[in-house]
Amino acid sequence: MKIGYARVSTQDQNLYLQIDALEATGCEKLYQERASSAKADRPELRKLLDHARTGDTVVIWKLDRLGRSLAHLVDVVTKLESRGIGLISLNDPVDTTTAQGRLMFRIFASLAEFEREVIKERTQAGLQSARRRGQRLGRPEGLSKEAENKSRIAESLYKEGNLSSNEIAQQLGISKTTLYVYLKHRGLKIGKATD
Repeated sequence: MKIGYARVSTQDQNLYLQIDALEATGCEKLYQERASSAKADRPELRKLLDHARTGDTVVIWKLDRLGRSLAHLVDVVTKLESRGIGLISLNDPVDTTTAQGRLMFRIFASLAEFEREVIKERTQAGLQSARRRGQRLGRPEGLSKEAENKSRIAESLYKEGNLSSNEIAQQLGISKTTLYVYLKHRGLKIGKATD
């Protein structure tokens, strides 16, 4: 069975072009959604992946409709392939139901891996260079001005002992863990009795 997937990024865009093309290729079932490609949770894509069975073929308008990034696309297609599900992209030279299409996809996968390795190497080289020059890396020590103010308020409320740690954190709009960081920064020992 051919299963189509169409996606646009915004509410203003329409899916007609993609849907028409998917229907013209004989897709028996269509999944469509409006969601940014950066969005990790795409319910319709998840439904499609749950629905697809061995022997099915997922059809898309372009590769960028399916994956958030090249690495994500490689991951999705590898999972489909391991389940015996093909992928056809109507506007890219990818059709994993053929030997040539699988080759093209593997080339894409190799390029994605190469890209990740190059980025990693550049990052490491940059960090080593910065260390050799004596630069301090990581977050600056201390708290921001806003955090410093909240830490003073947290200290006062904690010392009063009228509120639990959860209540103080809630009032300040911070997590309990952040509250403890603030209190530690203020030099307080955190006791179980007042938590």
